[in-house]
Amino acid sequence: MLEYLSVGIVLRPQGLKGEIKVKALTDDPKRFDTLQKLFLQNKGTPSLPVELQICSRRYDKGFVYLKLSGYETIESVEPLRNQELWISRDMVRKLPKFTYLIPDLINCRVETIDGEYLGKLSQVFETGANDVYVIRGGPRGEVLIPALKKVVTHVDIPNQLIRVDLTDMEGLLLDED
Repeated sequence: MLEYLSVGIVLRPQGLKGEIKVKALTDDPKRFDTLQKLFLQNKGTPSLPVELQICSRRYDKGFVYLKLSGYETIESVEPLRNQELWISRDMVRKLPKFTYLIPDLINCRVETIDGEYLGKLSQVFETGANDVYVIRGGPRGEVLIPALKKVVTHVDIPNQLIRVDLTDMEGLLLDED
């Protein structure tokens, strides 16, 4: 499992006093209300993230605007452009039952309840109604699976295994009769 999780990407400086415009990469952009610090990947030593202290935050038109300690000018925040903002795993909120972090699902082995290997989960599309899991690398090629409770019957993150029940999903697999 990843030690740090991405929660946003810096789009650009906002104004002249060091504020940044951030696109939230989380289901709840108001999540930033509970954060006091973020991390930035250190380009010189990637294993040592740089800690950023949040001084203030505001929201407008679906974006988060952050003021960071030590960043007082547009020139000081310009190098942050297009950089991802991270939180450590211990800062992750407790998730509701049957809810998982997408990075924890990626690369999980996916098989049917009958034990047929479908491939590995490579991507998750967030459609609004329900997520769609993209499974690749299996004998049936790319498979798209709706992330519904009646379909995704078992998720075991420590063992990187997802089991799916496709009995009521006629036509989902290409090689079906």
